[in-house]
Amino acid sequence: MKLNKNFLVHKTGKETVVVPTADAGFSGVVQGNETLGIILDLLKENTTEKKIADKMAEQYDAPHEEIEKDVANVIIRLKKIGAIDE
Repeated sequence: MKLNKNFLVHKTGKETVVVPTADAGFSGVVQGNETLGIILDLLKENTTEKKIADKMAEQYDAPHEEIEKDVANVIIRLKKIGAIDE
């Protein structure tokens, strides 16, 4: 899976904003924290949920199961708006 090219990512400090282009089929803005930004950075290249969770586990001191759950929730939300190509 990979971030859809019709969604742009903008980071300002600790906030991450995902903005659709006119061709995205979604209108609105998604706001999140720097964790969302890390996930989106990893989605710039073709990857899997497991690889994202593993990378995040290297950066954060949290139980791996909790990280996997959080990543899965973000992926579900991004898929709902069409921001992820499978």
